Amino acid sequence: MSESVLVVGASAAGLATAEALRRKGFDGRLTLLGAEPYLPYDRPPLSKQVLSGAWEPARAQLRPDAMLSSLDAEFALGEAATGLDAANRAVTTENGRVLAADAIVIATGIRARTLPGAAGLGGVHVLRTIEDALRLKGELAQAKRLVVVGDGVLGAEIAATATGLGPDVTLVGPQAAPMELQLGPGVAKHLAEMHTERGVRLRPGVGVAGLEERDGRVTGVRLDSGDVLPADAVVVSIGSIPVTEWLTGSGLRIDNGIVCDANCLAAEGIWAVGDVARWHHAGLGRDLRLENRTNATEQAAAVAANILGADLPYKPVPYFWTDQFDAKIQVYGLPSVDDELDVLEGDPAARRFVAAYRTEGRITGVVGWSMPKQARQHRQSLVESFA
Repeated sequence: MSESVLVVGASAAGLATAEALRRKGFDGRLTLLGAEPYLPYDRPPLSKQVLSGAWEPARAQLRPDAMLSSLDAEFALGEAATGLDAANRAVTTENGRVLAADAIVIATGIRARTLPGAAGLGGVHVLRTIEDALRLKGELAQAKRLVVVGDGVLGAEIAATATGLGPDVTLVGPQAAPMELQLGPGVAKHLAEMHTERGVRLRPGVGVAGLEERDGRVTGVRLDSGDVLPADAVVVSIGSIPVTEWLTGSGLRIDNGIVCDANCLAAEGIWAVGDVARWHHAGLGRDLRLENRTNATEQAAAVAANILGADLPYKPVPYFWTDQFDAKIQVYGLPSVDDELDVLEGDPAARRFVAAYRTEGRITGVVGWSMPKQARQHRQSLVESFA
């Protein structure tokens, strides 16, 4: 039985692991090491409530200070991990400290990808941290033309929020419609229509060749087609990279994340959780790495149980949601872009519906558009497929 646990990463997955350990009766030494100087905060509001100004950044903190204190945990913040001695379960930090524990949980998450030539260029942003959100918010108060590069979940959310902040917004990406890979063409078509109606200019099906600049500041986005989209500000949202560089030489297997077994175990006494973990989903018979808020919490509970002696394969029904304009879109399962769409309730034309994704007659996913209760009910049809 572990008497001490070190959680490397003090964001949602790291905090959820610590909370689950205490909830399940762990009373040993508990340390959370975080590269950012902030107490654990929620990232989904950054592209919506924090960016829009509806929330002060402090409101994104995941728990009140008193609740964090009740965890009886040490928060070592503003101190990034730089190395792991897996055999001795010891982590070296950028300050030269060595932190050792009986069990280590790696929850270092992901970082945003950017475009070549973007480093140090004024007016170019990514959105991953509170500081990113505040910098972008300040930029949008002055910008007249914003180009969002990347038409996935985050890019679409940023475009939706930014339309209410003043600038003309253009969303550019390689898909035929925003979030087509996540939603399939049938649902993504309705999302594209909603964005267009609300003033977002869409440039679908094109890649970005580079950025135009003058005197160290971005002036436009150059497309593969040769067109240049004028821009006072640019947000790059083209995916992410698991934060695993600090594990070089550790002996852990790194391949699009930290490779783990079905119990999220990466090596003896070392687990991974959240965006950085690539684990074997025993129900599906393949490895998965999920970048979403719900997975961070659910996987943390499984890891905490396993640290305390359970033998609990982690076999969730994947789930993510996105809020854009007045729509709440929820997706359960792992639908494919080629799946057939079968409307179960409501009317897609009215943008209030639940639909199932099917391949060869088998349900692979469920999507709900502004029908959250009904979508949760239809989720039950997926449970057996992922068990």
